[in-house]
Amino acid sequence: MHIEHMALNVADPVKMAAWYVEHLGMRVLRKQEQMPFTHFIADESGRVVLELYHHTKAVLPDYAKLDPLTLHIAFTAADVAKERARLFAVGATSAGDIVTTDSGDVMTFVRDPWSVTIQLVKRAKPLSA
Repeated sequence: MHIEHMALNVADPVKMAAWYVEHLGMRVLRKQEQMPFTHFIADESGRVVLELYHHTKAVLPDYAKLDPLTLHIAFTAADVAKERARLFAVGATSAGDIVTTDSGDVMTFVRDPWSVTIQLVKRAKPLSA
């Protein structure tokens, strides 16, 4: 078995999917034009898929109140500081400083315009499956 996707109930899946496509290099695999406006978006590798939707029968999480360590979407970045600044210019906000871990990984947390936490990470040794 393998993970097919991870789903997030968000306030505006249409705009959020468009932002992730434009600013994080994702692409839309499938979308629904009416409620709940489901969008399946994939990363550049095509192996990681997020489902964004707005289901009113479920509680909409208050992402701004969630600690970044509770939930975040991690993206690799060749230059964490540069990508952080680029995302700030298009509506992201800080959710932490840039840090280097004991193992040499460089990372930071930012929040997208809907307050979902994004981690930018440059691993000293890339993860492999």
